[in-house]
Formats: sequence, C-alpha cells, structure tokens
Amino acid sequence: MKRFQLVVLVSAVAAGAIWWGFFRTHHTSSLAVASLLPKETLAVVHVPDFNRSRADWHRTDLYQLWKEPAVQDFLAKPRAQVPTQGKIGHTVEEIDSIQMKDAFVALVAVEFSAWKWMGGFRSTGDPEKAEKTVENWRAQLLGDGSDVKHDVADYQGHQIRIDNAGLLNLATVRSGQWFFFANDVERLKVLIDRAEGRTKDPQTALSADDVFLGASKHMPGNYAGLIYARVDQILEKMMPAAERSATSPDQLAMIRQIRSFCGTTTFDGGKMRDRLFVGMPKIADLGNLTRDSLSIATKDTFLYAASLLNLTKEMELAPQATTIGWLGGLRKITSALSASGITLEEWKNAFAAEFGLLGNWPANTQWPSLFIALPVKDPAKAKTIVAAMTTGNADTDDEWTHQEKEGVHYFSSASRAQLFSFSPTIGVSDRMLVAGADPGSVEAAMKRSATGSSELAATRNFQTSERSVPTAHQAFAYVDPALIYTRIDATLRPLLIMGAAFMPGIADTVDLNKLPPADVITKHLSPIVMSQSYDRDGYVAESIGPVPLYQTILGAVTTGSAASAIYRRQLQNSSPSQSPLMAPAVSPTPSPSPDDSP
Repeated sequence: MKRFQLVVLVSAVAAGAIWWGFFRTHHTSSLAVASLLPKETLAVVHVPDFNRSRADWHRTDLYQLWKEPAVQDFLAKPRAQVPTQGKIGHTVEEIDSIQMKDAFVALVAVEFSAWKWMGGFRSTGDPEKAEKTVENWRAQLLGDGSDVKHDVADYQGHQIRIDNAGLLNLATVRSGQWFFFANDVERLKVLIDRAEGRTKDPQTALSADDVFLGASKHMPGNYAGLIYARVDQILEKMMPAAERSATSPDQLAMIRQIRSFCGTTTFDGGKMRDRLFVGMPKIADLGNLTRDSLSIATKDTFLYAASLLNLTKEMELAPQATTIGWLGGLRKITSALSASGITLEEWKNAFAAEFGLLGNWPANTQWPSLFIALPVKDPAKAKTIVAAMTTGNADTDDEWTHQEKEGVHYFSSASRAQLFSFSPTIGVSDRMLVAGADPGSVEAAMKRSATGSSELAATRNFQTSERSVPTAHQAFAYVDPALIYTRIDATLRPLLIMGAAFMPGIADTVDLNKLPPADVITKHLSPIVMSQSYDRDGYVAESIGPVPLYQTILGAVTTGSAASAIYRRQLQNSSPSQSPLMAPAVSPTPSPSPDDSP
C-alpha cells in the first residue's frame, strides 16, 4: 500500500513538473517587463517570444494564402519594385538567430514636449552574436556620418554607450542577457538597477500600478504581442494648456473618463485573435443586445453588425457638427425632428436603443444592398417620427411617397442620380424599421423580418464563428470576406482587365492577367467575428478571423490610401494633353512631356 502511495506521489510530482514546464514555455505575462518599468510609464509594447510568434504566424490562414504559388506569381512584379525588398527578411532572420525574448518599447514620460522612451530585450542565444547584431542595428540607425558623436559612461560595472546624431540621442547597454536602450542616460541607469535587483521597492514599478493591473487582468495569459497606454495621462500631457482652456469642460470630462487602453494579439488555430480593453465607466445602462435585426440576414449576407447606441450625446452634438458624412445626415434627421416638435424622449419611446447594419450580396446581382435596422417599441409613434423625418425638412427638395402594404408603411424618395438607380426607402412595421437603397430590397427585408427567423443564423459558418467569441452584450459584428471577395472578383475582374487597356502604365506595376482565381483566395478566408461587452471597469472587445476586425479596418484604410496614391501617380505620369482613359491602347507608355516632373 505504501509503495502504491509512493508511486502516486512520484507521478503527481512528475506531472506537476511537466505542466509547469509547459506553462512556462507557452504562458506569457506583461508583468515580467512591467516590473522593470517605472510606475508612471505612459505606454508600452511587449512581444514576449519573437521566434514562437513567427512560427505561429507561419501556420496562419493568411500566411498560407501568401504562400500560394498563384499569389506569389501575381505579386512578383509589384514586390520587385519595393525598395526594401530583402531587407525586412534579413532583419527577421537576425532577430530569429539571437532568440529574442521579452522585447519591449515604452514611453515613460513627456517633459516639455520631449518624449522620454526606453526599451530592450533578452537574448537567450549566443551573447557575443547578439552583441554584434545590436552593434550592426545601431550603425544602420545612426549612419556613418561625421556628425554622429560618441561617448561612454561607466555605471555599476557597465559601459553605457551614448550616441548623438542631431535630434536623436541613443544610450545602449548590455546587462547579462538583457540589452537595453533609451534616449535618456539617467532613466537607462534606473532600468539597469531594476534588472539587476538594486531597486528593491516593487511599489515604484509599473507592475504595482492599479490602472495597469486592472487593464492587464482582462488580457489572455498567452499572446504574441501586447500594447498598453494610459490614455488619460497621455492626452493631458500632449494637449497644450491653451487647447485645454478652449475645450468645453463637458468634452474634457468625456476624454478623461478613458483611463487606459490595452490590447493583445494571439494566434489561435490558424486564425488571429484580438482582445481589446478600454478602461472607463459605463456610458449608459441600455440593457443587453437582442440582435432582432438578425432576422433580416440571408445566406448571402456578407456583413452583419448590431450595437447599442446612447443617442443622447450624438443628438446633442449633431446641430453643432459639420454636414460632412454621417454627422451631416444625423443633423438633417435631428433638424427634421426638432422642426416637427418631436423630442429625444419620444424617439426613445418609439425605438429601442439598438442599431443594426446589414450588407447582402446575392450571386445574381452586380452590387450589394445595405440596410439599417431599428427595433420598434411603439409602432404608432415610430410611423409618426418617420413621417416627420421625410416631410419635416423645409430646406430640401426631396419628395417622399407613402404607401402601406400588408400592415407595413413604406416611405420612398425618388433618386436624382443619373448613373445609378437609387431610391431611398424606409419601411416601418410593428416590430422593425428598415432603411435601404430601393423599395424592392426593403420590402423583401421586411417580409424576412416578419418571420422572426434568419437564414444567416442557420448557417454553419455563422454558428461556428459566433461560438468562437464571448456572448456580446453591447456590440456584435460578423463579416464574410470569402463572400465579399467572390462577388468583387465576379464584378470587377472583367472591368480591371478592360481598364488596363486604357491605362497601359498599370502593366508596369502589376500583371492583371495573373490575378489568382477566386477559389485560390477564398479557401483561406474564414469569417471574421467580433463581440463587445462591459466587464466591471471597462469595455472588452474580442475578434477572431484570418485577420481580426480592427486590423481588417486598418488594412482596408491603408490599402485604399495606397491605391489612391498609385492612381494619382498614374495620372501624373500620363500626358497632360489627354486623359488616361483616352490614351491610345496601342501605345505601351504615355509620350513624355517636357513639363512632366522627374
């Protein structure tokens, strides 16, 4: 019996050791770096294990898409024109070879408009190789000009190298496995003391800051990268005193409510997962998300988003806002409501505090249909408000018609567009308001809403995606990039190839004849889903997909800006005497003009 107990005890100890080893290998924490940084740190970026993150990245769907032969063939020509071709890959290999761990960069102070920052990393590889690599990076950063000044400071058995090149001050030092850098020597000395244990008081470190701890507890233990910012203090230090005095107290109070921001990116089964936290009080208690507008979605829905909205602030700010974009539309709506004597309280009594946005793109249509949906609480009041919105603006020439079908009221306006058939339509039933681009699509959406069921919700893609994120209480979003790409490819591929004949310069940048087939792209594109809720001390949003939602939005904006820049460059390179669209198809390049810029 005793022998059996001994075997059990030894097995338990062995299992515990194996678990601890696995935990130490796969579990990361920002506290290790936070214990080195001062408590007043304003922002920090942390990459715990570069090599592991790189290996995880190589298993993602997005990387597999990148490695597709057809994609590589298509991108060969534009990649050849990138001036940094090969340099990034070489730097990545260098980082990999020195086995970089716990890399971080931190903004520790803003003094007299000067930023004080520091950073560092651990190298678990060959220390001499790591030191040589760091020396090469320093030389590449500073250059070899004669204006670079060098100095050395001795501190606690270390030689701190100090380089000055104009506005750039760089102090670097090695401490055991750690390589540290900063733009302030005295702050670098404090970092060395913390790493070597001479600073004993843990309460002076960022790891003891309640705001940092409150934000980091919402983050996963294992991540590829983390970013943290003390938003309220950064805004306070970077906003000039004159600007603070010119800003209304209400607006400053709203800004100061945001205490912190924290976000992480992880790799999860070939996908990327973002988790974001905004530390602030709850704006308003509007209940939980119902997603009633999901009933409008079909199997051809590529976008579904639902969110709770606190309309008080938006509707108060709209009259002072510019008329550009959605604020301009909101101003027209609030003006119409005000002119008709309808108050915000009446709006709240008529409609629930929930907003739905949907995009449908059936296979047999050239362009998608977009819808806005609001749950109706009081049908009679809702109809009155919509009637006021469509007739209460005296400064508009839009004419709206009204008709009723099967208990649903439809308000439509004729389009003045010459190229597109666009007839804005609002449908109001006893349970839903739906606004769309034309009467036919809105009427079909209202019929789907009446059933209470959703084609999209019944699909496997949606169900699997929905289960991959926490239950949404404040906001939810679903995007199907495979469906979007399939429809865009079918619509634009012929136009792009035809357009290339009228803009021959495009062939110098990309070969549209090598554009990969749609199925090569879409097999790597799974749905993107996001959920948001309020959790005790702030808002938490989690997103997963081949690229998470917020990174997708950032990428779309960046890509759009790049495409716009390329198009403007093509215009500049074209002959000034003719439009690029009128250039002869037989001419491989536009004829040079003496007035062209070099």
